[in-house]
Amino acid sequence: MAGVDETLASVLADRYTANAARVRELAVPLTNEQFWQKPFPYGNSFGHLVLHLTGNLNYYIGAQIAKTGYVRDRPREFNDPNPPAKEEALKRFDDAVAMVKETIRTQTSGDWSAEYSGAGTNAKIRLDMIMQCAAHMQHHIGQMIYLDHQWKLTDKNPE
Repeated sequence: MAGVDETLASVLADRYTANAARVRELAVPLTNEQFWQKPFPYGNSFGHLVLHLTGNLNYYIGAQIAKTGYVRDRPREFNDPNPPAKEEALKRFDDAVAMVKETIRTQTSGDWSAEYSGAGTNAKIRLDMIMQCAAHMQHHIGQMIYLDHQWKLTDKNPE
């Protein structure tokens, strides 16, 4: 029978796996052009949301918990004038999710409640930050679903 630490790590890793799979599922039908096209002048493209989620995970979990040394450039996540190709952006996202899952799996009983600090968050312990990042992914997946729906309404989506 698994202990609480193993159960918690498994449930959290599974949540990140499911979230990443949903992002991939929504991205598959998009061309590179569609991936980077903003729906409105003030909105975010699907691709920029992927860059944002990648930066978020790499900073809040990678740099702050896993000590990867990642340095975040948050404004560039939304305004990169030369974004990578769709598949490269998705590969970087997949790499960030893999790092998060590995970090989750290495947490011990004491690690979950270890003090946490990072710019732009009110999380006080690691578990809270890991939960906030999962919720943040869900929020942006909702936006991605909206973008997917918009493509289908305008017959711009090849599906």
